[in-house]
Amino acid sequence: MTDNTTDIVFVEPGCCNGLETWRDWLDVLDGTGCSYFGHDPSSVAERVGDIVRLTLDAHGTDGSPVIELSVDQIRRLVAGAQQDLQDFLSLAETWAEQHLPAHAAAVTAALARALDLVPTQ
Repeated sequence: MTDNTTDIVFVEPGCCNGLETWRDWLDVLDGTGCSYFGHDPSSVAERVGDIVRLTLDAHGTDGSPVIELSVDQIRRLVAGAQQDLQDFLSLAETWAEQHLPAHAAAVTAALARALDLVPTQ
């Protein structure tokens, strides 16, 4: 996520934050209201009423940059990301059926688990 006004990048994929952690945003919106996204910097998203505050480095001592978006904006972004992942999974399933017919179901299921697209109980 990038603030185009300031060019501040809030979250970049890394060892502790990747595509498979997209559900963490649901925790910000509908759960605890807070989630951390990696380290060095320690990015955090916090729900404060109808606003989600994205702090680049929660442990920074120099007043870390902050991006604020409405809950509705974040909800739309998360829904769009989820749809993009679902669309990718669909394309991958079609590819696997064409190129790995004997393993297509297993490959697709493994990819769905890796991207956390399997419905939670």
